[in-house]
Amino acid sequence: MAKDLYAILGVSKDATDAEIKKAFRRKARELHPDVNKAPDAEDRFKELNEAYDVLSDANKRAQYDRFGTIPGAAGGPTGGYNVDFEDIFGGGFGGMGDIFSSFFGGAAGGRATVRKEGRDMGVGLRLTLEEVAAGAKKEIVYDRLAPCEVCNGSGKAEGGKEIDCPDCHGRGRVVTVQHTFLGDMQTASMCSTCGGTGKVIDKPCEECEGQGRIPDRQHVTVEVPAGIREGQQLRVTGFGEAGMHGARPGDLIVTCRIQPHEFFEREGDNLHARANVSFIQATLGAEIEIDGIFHDEKVMVRVPEGCQNEQVIRVKGMGMPRLKSTERGDMYVHITVLIPKKVTKKQRELLEKVAEEFGEDVAAPRSPLQKLRDAFN
Repeated sequence: MAKDLYAILGVSKDATDAEIKKAFRRKARELHPDVNKAPDAEDRFKELNEAYDVLSDANKRAQYDRFGTIPGAAGGPTGGYNVDFEDIFGGGFGGMGDIFSSFFGGAAGGRATVRKEGRDMGVGLRLTLEEVAAGAKKEIVYDRLAPCEVCNGSGKAEGGKEIDCPDCHGRGRVVTVQHTFLGDMQTASMCSTCGGTGKVIDKPCEECEGQGRIPDRQHVTVEVPAGIREGQQLRVTGFGEAGMHGARPGDLIVTCRIQPHEFFEREGDNLHARANVSFIQATLGAEIEIDGIFHDEKVMVRVPEGCQNEQVIRVKGMGMPRLKSTERGDMYVHITVLIPKKVTKKQRELLEKVAEEFGEDVAAPRSPLQKLRDAFN
């Protein structure tokens, strides 16, 4: 049976965008594997993100409401561009703990020291070679800890203020004394109430529980410059993890991943392509036209007289644009000389005259009777 995405989020079918977002945040806190130890927590958390991905997008939600299928799933139309969890969190679902670790108070192994500044986040961006050549604007969709809209990232409810932690008195550490037969032993450890900051909020925001940030889905448009190479990164300032209580946010680091091309192979700023010519064109020389990397671009390739099979012809300035430059690399065209498998009687006569002119011996044509004998042997 098809999944009921509304039931997964716990909202009605006429829920508003704000209600859907609020339900997602609440469920994310409840189901995240760092805090939920149920065997199926990871699967349910993935399911929750899938439901939110559809219902938070007006077009995908309308399609789901009409057809009852999840956009992009088998049997259903594909949705828009998106970044999967492996791209967002660096491979494997387990990496998701990193983005939410501060929000949930650390991973399962114990409470980590609270980091007030937001951390950088990384996503992978898939690009075609044509997009790299021309430059492109791409929308990226990813999950992050975003500033809380209710308290504007402060973590404070109305009338709330930041005060010294009552447990550690603003020191960020608590001292415990243990009485032993060797005498009193004194140890200091991080205060669990304030997470080592020495400060707490007397009236925390109910939406973000005093964090000043909440799990949310972010849409950001990235400008990809022409000529960028595989693995190069773009930095989008301020779109990483939001800081606590309005502290400095991290940045979004976008790693470019260029898909293989069916016709061109890139080597730095140069392009390699393959072109077919007849044996007559290879012998006499010719000018042939092939497609360039830009839309409707044509490249004229001058095949020299006596061109050999697998010979490479260089066409200057018809390769990839150089990054931050008006210049382009070169194109290297690898020639394949095609030999016809069959020729007509007239063509054979002409070729035999050419062979005679070159002083070459050729096989005599077979008679119809010989062809029949060969067919039965």
